[in-house]
Amino acid sequence: METGDVGPGLCCASFNQDSTSLAVGTKTGYRLFSVTSVDKLDCIHESKTPDVYIVERLFSSSLVVVVSQSVPRRMNVYHFKKGTEICNYSYSNNILAVRLNRQRLVVCLEESIYIHNIKDMKLLKTLLNTPSNPSGLCALSINHSNSFLAYPGSDTIGEIIVYDANNLSTVTMIPAHDSPLAAVTFSASGTKLASASERGTVIRVFSIPEGLRLFEFRRGMKRYVNISSLSFSPDAQFLCASSNTETVHIFKLEQHSPSVCVCLSRSGEEEAPSWSAYVGKMFTAASSYLPAQVSGMMSQDRAFATVRLQMAGQKNACALAIIQKLPRLLVASSDGQLFIYNIDPQDGGECTLVQKHRLFGSDKDWEETEKSELTEPPQACQSYAATVAIPTSGPVTATLTGYSEDGGAKKGEVIPEHEFAAGPVCLDDETEFPPINWCRDGSGRGKGRRP
Repeated sequence: METGDVGPGLCCASFNQDSTSLAVGTKTGYRLFSVTSVDKLDCIHESKTPDVYIVERLFSSSLVVVVSQSVPRRMNVYHFKKGTEICNYSYSNNILAVRLNRQRLVVCLEESIYIHNIKDMKLLKTLLNTPSNPSGLCALSINHSNSFLAYPGSDTIGEIIVYDANNLSTVTMIPAHDSPLAAVTFSASGTKLASASERGTVIRVFSIPEGLRLFEFRRGMKRYVNISSLSFSPDAQFLCASSNTETVHIFKLEQHSPSVCVCLSRSGEEEAPSWSAYVGKMFTAASSYLPAQVSGMMSQDRAFATVRLQMAGQKNACALAIIQKLPRLLVASSDGQLFIYNIDPQDGGECTLVQKHRLFGSDKDWEETEKSELTEPPQACQSYAATVAIPTSGPVTATLTGYSEDGGAKKGEVIPEHEFAAGPVCLDDETEFPPINWCRDGSGRGKGRRP
C-alpha cells in the first residue's frame, strides 16, 4: 500500500487502510486525495511541508502522520482539517516506516520497532535489536480486533515474525522464502498474509495466526524483479503485485480440486473425463516423482489478470478497491499520475484503463488533464455488480489525556494500555478523531503549528 522514493516527481505515495484515500509527498509538500470516484479525484488537503517522505492517513479521519527528510527522526501527528499539530515524537534513528490502525501506531526504524496506543500515543512496547531492516519493511493489519504486525525475522533469509500488537506478544515465525523479504501485506481481516522475496519470482500467501501456506503464485521465471507493493482486495479474493517492471500482476485466491470431475450425460450415465482433466491428473501424479523445485513450479498459479504500464524501472504503489460498486486496480505511478483500471472478476485477462489523474503540477496541468480524453473508453460489464460484494533509545514521550468513545475528552484520565474500543470508531466524526490530546512536554511544542 505504500512505497517510498518512487521517482523524480514523488517522494512517496501511500493508500490509506481501506484504499479510499491517497497521500503523496513531493519536494515542495504533500497532498491528500479522496479516491471514491473514477472520473473525479478530489484534493482534500495540501501542505507546503517540504521533503516529505512518509505521509500516512488514518482511514478517512483527520489524523495524518508526516515525516520529513529535514528531520528524519521526528514523527509529526496532525489534525489536517483544523490545521494544527497534535503532537510529535523523536526517535534514536531515522524513521523508515509508519503504520496505523484504529488501535495502534507503529514506527519502524532500521533495528527497532515502537508500538504506540493510538488513543493517547502512549508507548506500549519497544522491539529492540530486530534484524537489520534498512527499507523499513513491515505491515500492520487494519483489523483493530487483532492488530497483527509482520516484520522480517532475518536479514539473510525470508523469515516473517508475526507479532500481536494488541496483546504485545509474538504469535509465530513463518519461514516464507529462501532469500530476504521484499514485501509483506495483510488482508483486511488480518487472517491472510502475503509475502515476496528479493528475487520476486514467487509470491506466497499464509493463514494467520497459524502461519500455514495457502497459496503460491509465480510472477515469472526469466528474471528477478523488485516487488515493491502487494495489496489484497477488500474480500481477500484477489492479490495484486507491482514491481520495477512494466507489468502489474493480479492473482486470484481460489482452491483447485486435484480430483478429476466425472460428468453425467443427459441420460444420467457417466461420461468419460475430458482430455484436459486426464492430463491434469497425470501431471499431479507425476509431480510426486519429480524434484521438489520442479514439482513446486508445476503447482504454482500464474496471474489471473495483468496491467501493462507505460513505464518500467520505477516503484509504484498499487491497491485493489471497490469504487462505485465495481472492482478497480489503482496504480500511483512514479511520474505523478493515478491510473484506474477495471478488473473482470470472472475472466481476468488484460485490465482496461478507464481513467487517469494527475497528482501534482500546476493549475494549468490539472485543467488540461481534466479536459483530456481517455485513451480507452470505459467498458460496462454487468457481471461486475453481480460478482462483487463489499464484505462487511526510545522516543521523546509526554503525558497525554485519554478520550471517551462519545468524543468527549476526559481531562486527566489516562486510558489503560489494553483498553480497546468495543466497536469500530467513527473516524469521520471530527469531535471523535483524532483521539489524542495536545502533547505536554513542558515546551508546548505542537500547539497551533500548521501541518
